[in-house]
Amino acid sequence: MEIGSIAVLGAGQMGNGIAQVAACAGYEVLMIDIEQSYVESGMSSIEKSLSKLVSKGRMSQEESDSALARVRTSTSKKSASDCDLIIEAIPEIPNLKFSTFSELDAICKSGAILASNTSSISIDEIAAATNRPDRVIGMHFMNPVPIMKLVEIINGSQTSDEVNTAVVEAAERMGKTALSCNDSPGFVSNRILCPMLNEAILTLQEGVAEPEAIDGIMKLGMNHPIGPLALADLIGLDTVLHIMKVLHEGMEDDKYAPAPLLIEMVEQGKLGRKSGQGFYNY
Repeated sequence: MEIGSIAVLGAGQMGNGIAQVAACAGYEVLMIDIEQSYVESGMSSIEKSLSKLVSKGRMSQEESDSALARVRTSTSKKSASDCDLIIEAIPEIPNLKFSTFSELDAICKSGAILASNTSSISIDEIAAATNRPDRVIGMHFMNPVPIMKLVEIINGSQTSDEVNTAVVEAAERMGKTALSCNDSPGFVSNRILCPMLNEAILTLQEGVAEPEAIDGIMKLGMNHPIGPLALADLIGLDTVLHIMKVLHEGMEDDKYAPAPLLIEMVEQGKLGRKSGQGFYNY
């Protein structure tokens, strides 16, 4: 199964990052979003990122220009009809994912692979919205995409071995390390990470220590590059809450219940870096 062309649905932070690494790997890339201003913003982000790589000597200007030339843009999903691999990178809203995959299933050629960059939504549930569950898979890129080496590959219960192999090879061609797992709430990355972040929030809520001490202890004592509260702010507290809810409902175990402080902060609009205030001010 040869993947020659890739469509990326979503031109936001994750989508433009995926488009960039795919183009740098030599793929013909189509980046799609619902408004022209969004795709223009996405292209601007790619240009800035490539310029930074050139200035640091990590690629030549010629390589940067070639990668940029391989990215086309569109505001119509129908333009992905002939692409071999479609990577969805839209907001983490279950019903939006399901309806989008149903649309893609009707638009895309029968041999196309439909991949989701979801961080927590069930691949089986996404695949159920299509007539090709054997060709639906998870490709969970890490943020920031051009820098982070991992792509968590999530196989649904009906994902074929050849689809997994093709997607792993595509990720590796993009310079990533692709590690596979099976569909389960939170997959591997967030099943382990988010309960740790939630526990740090509970530690703060219970007055055990201040944010700087909690983060400092984990950085200096456990050699973490960033403390759990600062990381939660970076991810977005609304995203952390969403994943904890997925884990709590999916695992049917109260050990995954979101911390009351996390719920309270999200209700107050304190979402971390993106809102300017979380456990720290930005």
